[in-house]
Parts: sequence; structure tokens; C-alpha cells
Amino acid sequence: MREHFKPEFLNRVDEIVIFNSLGEKEIEKIVDIQLEKVVKKLYSDKKVKLEITLEAKKILAERGFDPQWGARPLKRLIQHLILDELAKKLISGKLKEGKKVEVGVKKNEITII
Repeated sequence: MREHFKPEFLNRVDEIVIFNSLGEKEIEKIVDIQLEKVVKKLYSDKKVKLEITLEAKKILAERGFDPQWGARPLKRLIQHLILDELAKKLISGKLKEGKKVEVGVKKNEITII
């Protein structure tokens, strides 16, 4: 850092924090945390019990992670693949309050049953 910054600037820095790349386990944990929020919200709002298969979680982890952006795209992916589809089913009446729904994978795509 001394090669890039003047001593005046470096003297104002209290601490240097190094961020390591996210590993597979960290990404899977982030997926679990984000999905748990969705599960709780859906149950509290509509009494819909949402179950997500391990296979679906793995696909979300793969597609929701970008080496440059980390896990930031994950929320958008969950919104697009799960929440938008659930909303369509609720609005159309195909999904009733109090029912159970499973998010799984069919032909390498996320499905809602």
C-alpha cells in the first residue's frame, strides 16, 4: 500500500481489512439466510409453507454468485425465480393461503410445485 498512497493518507487509516473470496460453503450459507427470510415472510403473510430442496439451493448458489460481485445477484435471482412465480400463482388462485409449496429442480431449472 505504501507504493500507492502517501504517508499522510496512510496515517489516517486505522485498520486494513482484507476480504477473501467467498467459498462454496459461504455462498451456500448466504443462500440459506436469504431463503430463510423468504420462508418466514411468506408464512407470516400468507400462511404458505415453503420448502426448498437441496438441489434448488445448489442451483441458486451457482447462479446467484458472481466472482466480481459476490452474492449480490442472489436477491434478484430469488425474486425472479421464486417470489415472482409465487406471486403469479397467488394472484391467479392456483396457490391458496395455508398451502404447502415446494421449490425444486426439473431439467436443471427451478420449479415450483
